[in-house]
Amino acid sequence: MDTDGFIALLNEDLESEYRSIVQYVQHTATIKGAEYLSIIEELRQHLGQELDHASTLAEQIDFLGGVPSVRVPEVPVATDGADALRLDLELEQEQLRRYRERVEQAQELGLSDVAEALRPLLQQTQDHVMDLQTALGK
Repeated sequence: MDTDGFIALLNEDLESEYRSIVQYVQHTATIKGAEYLSIIEELRQHLGQELDHASTLAEQIDFLGGVPSVRVPEVPVATDGADALRLDLELEQEQLRRYRERVEQAQELGLSDVAEALRPLLQQTQDHVMDLQTALGK
C-alpha cells in the first residue's frame, strides 16, 4: 500500500462517518418509547463524536496531500427503535474493523503521527459498539 491508497481508504472512512451522522440524526429524531430514552441521549453523544471523527479524518487526508470526500453513502431508513439500533451497531462494528486496519496501515507506512490521530476514533468507536450492544441486550 502507498500513501495514495491509504488516502483513498481514509476517504471511505470519512464517507462512512458522514453516513453515521445522517443515520444518528434520523434515529435520535424518530426512535420513540420510554425504553429508548436513555439510549437516545447516548446516540446524541455518539452523533457529536461522529462529527469529530469526520473532522479528524478530513484533517488527516488533507495533511497527507489528499482532498477530503464530500460523498455521503446511501443511508438506510429505520424508524423502529430496535431496527435502528441494529443498523447503528452494524455500522459501528464495520467502522471499528476499519479503524483497527487503518491504525495498523498507518504504522506500516511510517505515519506514526496519523496512527496516533486515529487512535481516539478507534477507542470511541469501540465504546459506541459496547453501548449499542448493551442497549440491544447483547
